[in-house]
Order: sequence, then structure tokens, then C-alpha cells
Amino acid sequence: MRYLILLLTFSLFSLFAKANENNFFNEAKDLFEKKKYKDSKFLFHRNIVYNPKDSASYLYLAKIFKIEEDKKKEEKNIKTTLLLDPKNEEAMYLLIDMELERSNFSKANELNNDFKIICIEMCGKIISIESRLKNFERKDAS
Repeated sequence: MRYLILLLTFSLFSLFAKANENNFFNEAKDLFEKKKYKDSKFLFHRNIVYNPKDSASYLYLAKIFKIEEDKKKEEKNIKTTLLLDPKNEEAMYLLIDMELERSNFSKANELNNDFKIICIEMCGKIISIESRLKNFERKDAS
């Protein structure tokens, strides 16, 4: 009987924890869309405490840090997103954009080749990336 009560208690706790975890992410995403970045950042961090492998939370944190112009934290969160989800197109695109801003064209080109392999929904961005790479090549040649 004691074992049954313990098992039931643990099951309920797990259920509530899972519900809270989903609520943190959904509420954080809603706040992000309302441009309440400080509050959404707090909830994305909280969601990561409950679910440290949630790549979507890291991606949103990267977007927030991009808005806040904190390049180190932006890059850290993009790379964490890609570590957890190597086929995340949006994170890959953000990293390519970051490398282009740094004028690191060889890395941007390498990432672009990887992006071509994984893209499904954002393949239209390839043209934009390659155009930016060509523009930089032309400037270097002149």
C-alpha cells in the first residue's frame, strides 16, 4: 500500500512537472511574440531548468540576445541549439548570418554547404546567402 501511494505521488508530481515545463515554453513564446523579451527570457531559462535538451528554448534565447545585441550569448545559444538539433535550419541560418557579419566568409561558405543539405523549409535563404557571399568576393577582388 505504501508503495502504491509513493508511486501515485511520483506519477502526479511528474505529470505536474511536465505540464509546467510546457507552460513555461508556451508562455515564454507568447511573451516573445508580444516583444516582452525580458520576461520571455526568464521563462525560457526556467524551461531549460526543467528540460535542458529543449533546443527551441535555446533558439529563442539566441533571438533575444540578437535583439539585445549580446553577440557572445547569441552565439552560445545558437551553437547549443545546433548541438541539440543539428538540422535546425533557423539556427544554422542565424549562425551563417553571424559569420557573414564577422566577414568570416570561409566559415559562412562551409556552413552554407551544410545548410543546403539540411534545408527543407528555409531553402529560399540559400539564394540570399550566396548573393551576400558573391558580393563580398567582388569587393575583395576590387
